[in-house]
Amino acid sequence: MPMSGVTHLDVTSEKILASILASLDDNKAEDVVQIDLRGKTAIGDYMVICSGRSSRQVAALSEKVVDDLKQQFGVLSKVEGKETGDWVLIDTGDVIVHVFRPEVREFYQLEKMWMPAGELAKAKPQ
Repeated sequence: MPMSGVTHLDVTSEKILASILASLDDNKAEDVVQIDLRGKTAIGDYMVICSGRSSRQVAALSEKVVDDLKQQFGVLSKVEGKETGDWVLIDTGDVIVHVFRPEVREFYQLEKMWMPAGELAKAKPQ
């Protein structure tokens, strides 16, 4: 059942992305990077990668994103890894979100895998 008068047809990947970015910003996620996947893969339209300062913040950020999407759009997300708080994957269908502890993010370096070199240099956290 749609929430807030929004029908499923009105929920675009861009609206989901905007909600995710706002939620991460509101909850102080660090080094947020968004990657446009359209035309590159069928796994989704966008990928968002960010960091939390601790396992507790990683879990809290992921919970908040999932709750916000459910409240705003009735979107149910699949979540993996919340128990450990090192790396949480949120799959909304159209947008994939990775929330990492900084050292785990550095180890896996997903940005290098998904971003063209020119974009990677611009997106690199300072």
